[in-house]
Amino acid sequence: MNEDKIEIKDKKPALALWKGIVLSNVFAMTVIGLQSTFVHDASEGVLIFSEFIIIPLLMGIISTWCWRNIELKGKQLTGYALVNGLVGMLLSFIFLGEGAICLLIVSPLILGSVITGSFIGQGMFKKKNQTLNVSIISILLTVFVADALSEHDHQNMVSDELIIDARPEEVWPHVVAFEKIEKKEDYWLFKIGMPSPMATTVSGRELGANRKCIFSNGYIFDETIVAYDVNRNLTFDIIDQPKDPEIMGHIDIKRGQFLLKDNGDGTTTLIGNSWYKLHVFPVWYYDMWAESITRNVHFRVMKHIKSLSEAG
Repeated sequence: MNEDKIEIKDKKPALALWKGIVLSNVFAMTVIGLQSTFVHDASEGVLIFSEFIIIPLLMGIISTWCWRNIELKGKQLTGYALVNGLVGMLLSFIFLGEGAICLLIVSPLILGSVITGSFIGQGMFKKKNQTLNVSIISILLTVFVADALSEHDHQNMVSDELIIDARPEEVWPHVVAFEKIEKKEDYWLFKIGMPSPMATTVSGRELGANRKCIFSNGYIFDETIVAYDVNRNLTFDIIDQPKDPEIMGHIDIKRGQFLLKDNGDGTTTLIGNSWYKLHVFPVWYYDMWAESITRNVHFRVMKHIKSLSEAG
């Protein structure tokens, strides 16, 4: 009889733990689904900061409500919260079509918020202060609704430059179009599978010509040349880009530009500029990643142009 009671007691914590994980993830998927259906920004593919911070915080609180009768120490709570967050990311991969690299990039936000929410929830339900509990949840839900109904628009320009030991007229042909880049990727995101620039083609060396930027996985960015000042300025608008499940599915590259500056000593300063619109928030987090990726795209292309130009 005593052995049966021990078995029942051992099973209850496991059931409560899984209940917390299941309920919190059902809540998250339901809220994201409703937002995608009824909110204008979401229907256009915008992912707001609440999806990466407020919802995971609430996931942590919901899970600890289910775990309130289990004595979990700090390390145990952190471990179960990590499992909860990882389950949520797996569901995003399966049902929301998010890419693996995109989820890797967002993982610090999601996992950190779920863990934080779990500790907040543990404190809330230990005190059993219903007024405080309702207030915290109400504040989080209010922030989520306000964020969901707000306009989200962020555009940025990234600029980089490189000195080439060649005159502008020797650099220019490789700026307009260049052959395949054979050098192995040195940026860690490119190494683990994010598409990197490989080659460009052009229908004509003139204003209005079509230009294509080809990436390592076969993706093609279609471009139109809108400024063609020989040996000085090549500017192109991106008219079509692939919707990749990775970060490129959450950013629109609007325009690219190469400027050539004659240094008067046989060298050229090559300047690469890119303009983009971000579709994922918070800006302070994702713009950091977008700038890093854009700069590494710039330098992969510009270093290749430098190599070709200096080789004569």
